[in-house]
Amino acid sequence: MNITFTNISNVSLEGREPYPASKILPEWYKSLPSYVGGKKIPDPTNQTSGTIKRCMPVFDAMTAGYIIPTYVDLYVSKTGAGEIKIQAPSLNPLNFHDIIQAPTYPGVTDQVKQISKWMNPWSISTPKDYSCLFVSPMHHENSFFDILPGVVDTDTYTAPVNFPFLFSDPNFIGLIPAGTPLVQVIPFKRESWEINFGNMDDLVRQENITQRIKSVFFDGYKSMFRANKEFK
Repeated sequence: MNITFTNISNVSLEGREPYPASKILPEWYKSLPSYVGGKKIPDPTNQTSGTIKRCMPVFDAMTAGYIIPTYVDLYVSKTGAGEIKIQAPSLNPLNFHDIIQAPTYPGVTDQVKQISKWMNPWSISTPKDYSCLFVSPMHHENSFFDILPGVVDTDTYTAPVNFPFLFSDPNFIGLIPAGTPLVQVIPFKRESWEINFGNMDDLVRQENITQRIKSVFFDGYKSMFRANKEFK
C-alpha cells in the first residue's frame, strides 16, 4: 500500500518532508539498556529483566506510520498578562481557533485564549477504504505539541489536514526549532466492527497463550505472537 504526501505550498520544503516514524526514535529510548543492569538474565523472582525497551507494543506504537515535522522555527513566550505568545518567521504556518469553540477541552487553562492550528503544507492521499489517524508523536520526550487527535478519510478527502494543538508544557518558554516532530500519521483500513463477549472457549485460549508466554524468560510476545509492521 502507498501513502502520498504532496507539498501544496509555494515554498520548498526540502529537508522537512514527512518520514517513517521508525527513523526518529526518542533519545530516552535509544539510551535505555534493553535489560536491567545491562545483563540478559532472569531477575531474582524468575521474571524477565527486560526494560521497556523490550516492550514490542511500545515500539510498535512509537514506530507506526509517519512523522510530519515543523518546517519553520517557533518561539514561545508569555505576555505581561501571562498568556501564551507564539512567534514565527516570515513563513508563518499558524492560524487560530477562538477558545469559545472548545472552552472545556482538556488542557485548556485561563492562560489559553485561543487554540493554535498548524496549517499543514502537505496533502495526504491513501488508497480506497483507508483513513489516517493523527496524534502527537507517541512516547517522544520532545513532543512540544499536544495535537487534538483526529481521523480523516484520506482516500476521499485529499486536501491538507490542519492540526489544532495545545502546548504539552504550558509553562514552556523558548525556541522550538524547525524539524521538530509535530504529528504522527497512522494509516488504517476502515472496517465495520461489532462488539462480542467471550465464552469458556475464549478463556481456555487465553490461558494457553499465558502459559506459552510463561514458558520463556525473554521476548515471548515478540517471538510467538507479534506480526511485523512496515512503514517505508
